[in-house]
Amino acid sequence: MQTLDFITPLVDDPFVFGQIAAANSLSDVFAMGGEVINALNIVGFDDCHFSNEILREILRGGKDKIKECGGALVGGHTISTPEIYYGLSVTGRVNPRKFWSNNTAREGDLLILTKPLGTGIIATAIKAKFLKFEEFRDAIESMILLNFYAVRALAGLKIHAATDVTGFGLLGHALEMINDSVSFKIYPSKIPLLKSALKCLDEGLIPAGSYKNLKFIAPGVDSEPDIMLCDAQTSGGLLLAVAEKDAARALANLKNAGYTSSAIIGEVVARAEHKIYLV
Repeated sequence: MQTLDFITPLVDDPFVFGQIAAANSLSDVFAMGGEVINALNIVGFDDCHFSNEILREILRGGKDKIKECGGALVGGHTISTPEIYYGLSVTGRVNPRKFWSNNTAREGDLLILTKPLGTGIIATAIKAKFLKFEEFRDAIESMILLNFYAVRALAGLKIHAATDVTGFGLLGHALEMINDSVSFKIYPSKIPLLKSALKCLDEGLIPAGSYKNLKFIAPGVDSEPDIMLCDAQTSGGLLLAVAEKDAARALANLKNAGYTSSAIIGEVVARAEHKIYLV
């Protein structure tokens, strides 16, 4: 499998930015139940206003995450750009019999979300200088946590479908998971949220992408959701459709692997009028 992604800086620390961007790029492989073989750096760097030391720190952060999941950094390409961006082209592999598709959920499955929502709102608040570092540390820890460990924690369990939650928000990616045979019941009260994001939400610090997501998902949902469920995530968690008999064990394994906010947030039911019901 091959995947590619890159982002612009979310934080002032170049090493942490490199870690977040790499974790975000690597996530697509883990969302398919795969493992990373190698990666190539993709870099746009403003060398007119920033020193090469900043660039080195970004790349060091990215390499740190590639190494953490057992991958090899095999090169890359850097160009001069007016805005900094960084990401990876990633090569991964997966046993075809263990591949996680994103649209094969089955009636009776339970839906598990592995990370809390709110990183899009946090990114907006950081850019607006609304928060001090200590106030959004929970978001940083969430974004740099690789989904790699979730794949290992779920080995041997029946994962019928999976996706990572990124730019389309929770409900946008949930819609991608639905096939002609099923609908999702999602329980908003069960969805984990970053504490720092709730503070920002009260101040109206919501990215434009989240409103676009809200408009996009509206035809498939039975009622208008809270904007947080449409928040455009960076390096978000996995949304998993897990066989009911394995759900409790999956949740325990995920928490033990470091995904302490993991929660069962819904269930897969027979296809009804709407694709998603908020209950």
